[in-house]
Amino acid sequence: MITPEFCQMMARYNAWQNEQTRAAAEKLTEAELRADKGAFFGSIMKTLNHLLWGDLLWIARFDGGAGPDVGPDEGLEMTPTLAVWSAERFRTDGRIRQWADKVLNVDLTGDITWFSGAQNRDVTVPVAQAVVHFFNHQTHHRGQVHALLTAAGQTTGDTDLVFMPEDQKWL
Repeated sequence: MITPEFCQMMARYNAWQNEQTRAAAEKLTEAELRADKGAFFGSIMKTLNHLLWGDLLWIARFDGGAGPDVGPDEGLEMTPTLAVWSAERFRTDGRIRQWADKVLNVDLTGDITWFSGAQNRDVTVPVAQAVVHFFNHQTHHRGQVHALLTAAGQTTGDTDLVFMPEDQKWL
């Protein structure tokens, strides 16, 4: 289904998009970042926090490192400011890239099992499916943030994978 090269490309894409998101979000006031805009998680900050929380949860499943210290509800407030979020986001994106740079074809085979607090049971899925979900989850929620930032008058730049600066061969 997927390859190490796919994981590396998507890890680069994730970091690129998060940097553009950060730059656009920095132009907003704290009140604008925290205002409930009727989105699924309410505000830009809560959505950014959910995205970070989810990334920490999934990368911990893949690399065996630490996951988030809080549950999904508390995860919406896991960073108190955009500056703290930005630092955590940078570290997490580096961790994701390190994992992707080391992943082998064999690592993407077989099943992965974890206890799902949301479902209150063990869940087992193919590793490749979990990795695709991981990257899709990022893109989905960043799309929500993109819409909120655009509605707030900000521009995040290109979001198409084919325009990723580190991957000019796509052009």
